[in-house]
Amino acid sequence: MTRSAVYWRVTSFFVAAGFVGLWQRVANLRLVSPVFLPGPDRAWASLVRGFTSGDLASKLFGTLEHMIYGWFFASVAGIALGAVIGSSRTARSYIAPSLEFLRPLPVSAIIPVAIAMLGLTQAMALFVISFGAIWPMLLATIHGFAAVEPRLYEVARSLQMSRLAIIFKIALPSAAPDILAGMRLSLTVALILSVVCEILAGLDGLGHSVLLSARAFRSADLFAGVILLGVIGYLTSLMMSFAEARLLGYRRGSR
Repeated sequence: MTRSAVYWRVTSFFVAAGFVGLWQRVANLRLVSPVFLPGPDRAWASLVRGFTSGDLASKLFGTLEHMIYGWFFASVAGIALGAVIGSSRTARSYIAPSLEFLRPLPVSAIIPVAIAMLGLTQAMALFVISFGAIWPMLLATIHGFAAVEPRLYEVARSLQMSRLAIIFKIALPSAAPDILAGMRLSLTVALILSVVCEILAGLDGLGHSVLLSARAFRSADLFAGVILLGVIGYLTSLMMSFAEARLLGYRRGSR
């Protein structure tokens, strides 16, 4: 780890500690009613109590299940479709108009359609999560494949390589940085949409737990759920960054 990276990590730690201290101070002074703003000590106690009873752990696993399954389906579809479109000018010319029609659609407009078709079910949630999470991955894959050096394709054709061999041995390694960046962004989108679907459909997860806590004015439980969602987002981002560094380490070594 470089000195700059250590500096930014230490600085981030102190900023977070200062924020928690300020939060505790505001709660102790009761500048905001405890009904709406519990202190970090009460939120932490709620977290411990929830995991001790096992209730919060089950909600956590429910949200992780929705996020991972939706992200996985979006990854498979986005990378496969992006590889086909990005490696073919003909495919881009025919499919690009349809993509430009669907891409600007907000997920909030798709949710009523998904509910009408699939009901308030797990299938609806997976469809909505996959639809929202596919776009960063799809567009990143298209860009990565389209940006491959044309001379590499010419060399591959001169060697009489098959289309699959060209994709897996030339295009995919070249497009890997774009694909991994899209996968990281898609994972964040999948987490957000998992919470939204749990709130709307009443599915078992942190989103539904946070909604019930807000309705019952259980502010400590509410903040505990929000903190846990933030931790999930942070840890998944770290995992993707680690995977990206490991998978793309050969590029730094070749420079």
